[in-house]
Amino acid sequence: MTEHRSFGLIAGVIFALSGAAAAEEWTPKRLSDGQPDVQGFYRPEIAGTYSLVRPRRGVGIGEEGSYEKSKTGGDLSKSRIVDPPDRQVPYQPWARTRQQELEATTLNWTKPEHIDPQARCVPGGVTRTIFWTQDFEIQQYPGYVVFLDDQNHTSRIIPLDGRPHIPGKIKLWMADSRGHWEGTTLVVDVSNDNAKHRLSNEGDFSSDQVHIVEKYIFTGPNKFRLEQRYEDPGVYTQPWTLASDFSRAHVNQPNYELWFNECQEGERDVEHLYRGDKSKPY
Repeated sequence: MTEHRSFGLIAGVIFALSGAAAAEEWTPKRLSDGQPDVQGFYRPEIAGTYSLVRPRRGVGIGEEGSYEKSKTGGDLSKSRIVDPPDRQVPYQPWARTRQQELEATTLNWTKPEHIDPQARCVPGGVTRTIFWTQDFEIQQYPGYVVFLDDQNHTSRIIPLDGRPHIPGKIKLWMADSRGHWEGTTLVVDVSNDNAKHRLSNEGDFSSDQVHIVEKYIFTGPNKFRLEQRYEDPGVYTQPWTLASDFSRAHVNQPNYELWFNECQEGERDVEHLYRGDKSKPY
């Protein structure tokens, strides 16, 4: 275990140094308030939210058969979890039991709470939303960074002026974010999550006491690496970190706009989920 931890630490240091060097080599255009100009559309290089540890591009419920085959292979090399070294979410025993129950009942539910909230078209939270298969847009204004999503029309308005978080008793679907720039890295402190969403189709979850620190590490004009550190002592045995790469989209489409995505209005596909029709992904 010590050797694995040492390797993970060394690898993390090497990655951090290489990422910092790459970021320093890139000199971005600056906006009027000094922010590096990173506005535009982006998408994850590996999209889809079926699994944190075995992400596959766009996998949905209709493809769970092929997913289960890959799951038995034991290859975690593409896991979005980069720490701890085993690349798994470090659940406490009770939380692992709950996660496994949610995973087992996603397609064979016996209680309403077993149904993945994503099937009800609710916001997916700061992690699941950004990994959805559609694009998102970053806009910038003096003192603010704004994330706009295709999925469910969710948005995040992130102030950069150092203001405190909203009162802890107020919980939000997309949480409450406060950011600042460290060179070309946007650091965002996230709290006040209502935790009513899940992190994946496999039932991964946190509580409403979760604290997330995000780093959007822009290493060039068309790409960034996202790192998210989760800390939730009531659910996990230790903090854990997720990381993945994103690329700019629609570079040669100056008039591109986000789709008008209506998830619930007129929605019929969720009925297949309720009936257990596995031929219809949602």
